[in-house]
Amino acid sequence: MARLQILEYPDPRLRTRAKPVEVFDAALSRQVEDMFETMYAAPGIGLAATQVDYHKRLIVMDVSEDKRQPQVFINPEILTAEGTGTGEEGCLSVPGIFDEVKRAARIRARAQDATGKVFETDLDGLAAVCLQHEMDHLEGKLFVDYLSDLKRERIRKKLDKDRKERASKAATASAARAY
Repeated sequence: MARLQILEYPDPRLRTRAKPVEVFDAALSRQVEDMFETMYAAPGIGLAATQVDYHKRLIVMDVSEDKRQPQVFINPEILTAEGTGTGEEGCLSVPGIFDEVKRAARIRARAQDATGKVFETDLDGLAAVCLQHEMDHLEGKLFVDYLSDLKRERIRKKLDKDRKERASKAATASAARAY
């Protein structure tokens, strides 16, 4: 398994619409394993393939407390959505940023597992929110798109500043090791 690089907002690759998965093979299984490793290490509860620059309709999730209930959703679709709720969301592609987003409270979804078998499941609470959030990624949408233009611009500037600070610290550490 390998940890993958998570793209960060405003990387334009995050805006790519994912294509359906058509081949269920060993390469897809490796991608699923790598995405789980990346998600758990981040740490996160969900990861869409688009976030790791793999533009197929693939999502991994684990919203359990003990991180022992991994779920794979390939070519997911929402069949029904009921109720609404607003909750605070964050995103591995928008690190350190959290804000309120309105989502359906309960959903029924259809997807395929890593072998291609079709299944349906009912989700509510955090699992429903997480799947909706990750499905947005497959459409090239991020949770910051639900926020005002002003908030989105502030977030972009903060993330740019954070990246520059990390790069500066890495350069300083590298220079110190050179002596």
